[in-house]
Amino acid sequence: MGVISLLWGIVAMVLMFIGLVPLLGWSNWLIIPFAGVGAIIAAVGIALTSREKRGRAKAGLVLNALVMVIAAIRLSLGGGFI
Repeated sequence: MGVISLLWGIVAMVLMFIGLVPLLGWSNWLIIPFAGVGAIIAAVGIALTSREKRGRAKAGLVLNALVMVIAAIRLSLGGGFI
């Protein structure tokens, strides 16, 4: 689950960078739930794996949370109307 959440976070980050382009801010409305699913997968991965093997799941959780925060900031700046 850690690898899945990390890959999910990388895809979300790439999509988030596309959403930072002017006139493409509407895509952040889709990216935030996408990253939320990745964060849930990471949380399940953290809960189900042993303490020594949680690194990838933690990285996926941090990456997905970062994507959600940056996309929400972009939406709050008015990038989601167009």
